[in-house]
Amino acid sequence: MTENERWGKRLKQARLAKGLSQKQLGIKAKIHIDVASTRINRYEVGVHLPDLLTAKQLAKVLNVPVAFFYATDDETADFLFRYHRADDELREKVQRLLDEVPRPPEL
Repeated sequence: MTENERWGKRLKQARLAKGLSQKQLGIKAKIHIDVASTRINRYEVGVHLPDLLTAKQLAKVLNVPVAFFYATDDETADFLFRYHRADDELREKVQRLLDEVPRPPEL
């Protein structure tokens, strides 16, 4: 699977989870109505990648972190998706578990 295809797969996952059509997503992400469906389709099949500003807008509409789209493996993508949607109490529990794992050094 190419990077573009992986990116598109993640976009489609998030779009379906939100219950939006390609056109609806495009319009909500401020893509012109005449090309909204086509552009989202091109992203989902991996023909094109959006620029970062568009990726951020898509993430905002879909309620996912931008990093979800760029995750290189399914396990990381799944974690990012679910952690982003977790409530504060669950996030605190996850953070406590992760406190056992060393952080990278600060620069």
